Amino acid sequence: MDASLKELAKLEKLASSSGSSKGKSPSIDDSIDSLLRSLREAKDSIQSGAATPDSFSSLSKKVESSKKDIDERQKEVYNSLARFGKALDKRFTAPLPSYQPMFTSPEAVVALERTVAAHFLRTGQFETAETFIEESGVDIYPELHTHFLDLHQIITALKAGNIAPALEWTGRNRAFLEARASPLEFYLHRSQYIRLLLATHPPNVPTALAYARANFAPFYIRYDAEVNRLMNCIIYLPIARLQASPYADLASPTLHLDLEPMFAKEYCANLGMGRQVPLRVVGDIGGGGALARIEKGRKVMRERKSEWSQSDELPIEIPLPVENRYHSVFACPVSKEQSTEQNPPMMMNCGHVITKDSLQKLSKPGGRVKCPYCPEESNLSTALRVYF
Repeated sequence: MDASLKELAKLEKLASSSGSSKGKSPSIDDSIDSLLRSLREAKDSIQSGAATPDSFSSLSKKVESSKKDIDERQKEVYNSLARFGKALDKRFTAPLPSYQPMFTSPEAVVALERTVAAHFLRTGQFETAETFIEESGVDIYPELHTHFLDLHQIITALKAGNIAPALEWTGRNRAFLEARASPLEFYLHRSQYIRLLLATHPPNVPTALAYARANFAPFYIRYDAEVNRLMNCIIYLPIARLQASPYADLASPTLHLDLEPMFAKEYCANLGMGRQVPLRVVGDIGGGGALARIEKGRKVMRERKSEWSQSDELPIEIPLPVENRYHSVFACPVSKEQSTEQNPPMMMNCGHVITKDSLQKLSKPGGRVKCPYCPEESNLSTALRVYF
């Protein structure tokens, strides 16, 4: 794949207006712009009466020179395109499979166009989305554009180290986040605390501690160990000592970078959407080898005449990366029953998960629950519902 990407980079460089050439010919855009300037100058000279026979002769030479430069650059582009095609053919030896058209009905076409438009909006390509919506005529809820514009404005603020817009959103949606047992709001305050602590030299400990007293209290019961680490790391300041201490992870840039995908995940969940972009998942899985495996399996079974299903199924296992392994159904390890809305998965303080009915059956007087998998006991009232 590296060879194909290398040839593609060369092709992009040649096709761009700033791409360098092996020869001395300028880019096609530069040649055309130069020719247009010469034509405008010749037009102005004719209109002002200052044109001479030499002017026309010079213009003719300019046209021929520009044509030669464009032809040379186009030849280089075509040669690079041919090399790129050969690299692709060498990498992908099997021909592309042919299928019957899948999006033929009006409903399917509208669903596909709506998915593409939502993809552009969700990935922050707002100008492309507006052009696509205008040209396709697809109907998109206006609120969807507003929601994703708000999302990317908050993400942009997080990249700049400004957590205020994100905290404002978490404040409005605190009940939703608490129901999901999301650590987002605490992590935002943790990020701001570390920034205040390490922003200056010497460290601004009084300001950071004042921020901690004002914001960490509501999270102490749930994140007591983490809050204690945030307070104890002060003894290892300045940052050079902190980076070589047991609290080195608090000085890592990833502490702040992880906030962006976490916020996007919770924001989309609040809209009823998955944490991953659907079209990107389809491209990653399908383009990552699934289509090739499926086509190979179909070919083998067709040759052996061993089609085993009337539903166009294939006995093929597709390996998926960890982020694409979804668990929409939870089976309780105690009762062996699948969870439902009335009997959801519940996480105990020790981290083990069982269903709500099993949790209540294991509870003792006083609301204490003995975990069936470890020696720890939990409180029935502090068990959290788990969302998969």
